[in-house]
Amino acid sequence: MAAPSRRIGIDVGGTKIDAVALAAAGDILFSRRVATPPSYDGLLAAVAALVAEAGDGPVGIGAPGSESPVTGLWRNANLTFCNGRPFASDLARATGRAVRLENDANCLALSEALTGAGGGHGVVVFFTVGTALGGGLVIDGKLRVGPNREAGEFGHTGLPWPKGDELPLLPCFCGKAGCAEQYVSGTGLARDYARATGHALAGPEIVARARQGAAEAQAALARLQDRLARVAATIVNVIDPDIVVVGGGLSSLHELVEDLPPLIARYSFSGAAQVKVVRAAHGETSGVLGAARLWDDALPY
Repeated sequence: MAAPSRRIGIDVGGTKIDAVALAAAGDILFSRRVATPPSYDGLLAAVAALVAEAGDGPVGIGAPGSESPVTGLWRNANLTFCNGRPFASDLARATGRAVRLENDANCLALSEALTGAGGGHGVVVFFTVGTALGGGLVIDGKLRVGPNREAGEFGHTGLPWPKGDELPLLPCFCGKAGCAEQYVSGTGLARDYARATGHALAGPEIVARARQGAAEAQAALARLQDRLARVAATIVNVIDPDIVVVGGGLSSLHELVEDLPPLIARYSFSGAAQVKVVRAAHGETSGVLGAARLWDDALPY
């Protein structure tokens, strides 16, 4: 099936909802942003209103969490009022359209793999490093979600080769201990800096101090870099991707992009893997563009 001549993308975030309408060639025909309502019914109504305003076409939606293949209910979303609900069918009913619903990090990965920094590469690993650590995996233009819909959950893999100052392993909201996102994220950076210095600073302040030459802040960034390198090297040891794309709020750091490959090599099986790491091309629009591309014919739906 060819991609529809017009399709709509919706990116549901914790504070905002973005909407676009794309032409078949990828031109943006409509764009709008609204605040995320604080309730499930309010969210459904806001998405339905955006879809109606965007015009004709099927709807792709990216949102935190994922759908259980067993129950069909949404799970693991930080928008907790969506959890345990038949989110996809409720969205289809509210909008009156055909809807494809996917994890938001997967939509980011898809956008970067098809038309962004990962374009032209067969196996694309995507990290979004922000408040948390998300991820996605695209193989030959197809989003890999797996039979359990849990592929690409890099933030909920265990932090590899933990060091003494990383023990005991930190608890995660998922109920396990040692998940990578507890260490590799803006939240993890702030927590690590506070533990090391006894002073609480937000991520941007830590980065600013590091750029001004503050040794403690530079050390915190070095630890963040080392931890992401360990996570990436573990993925290299499993699937050896063609390219690693880094997006999210912390992707502006050269420590997490340009300076990362030698550290990944150090932790790879051979100790010498040559890994291409690039910064995401589409920025904050990646999620909504990827959601619209859930209707591209290359996808396994």
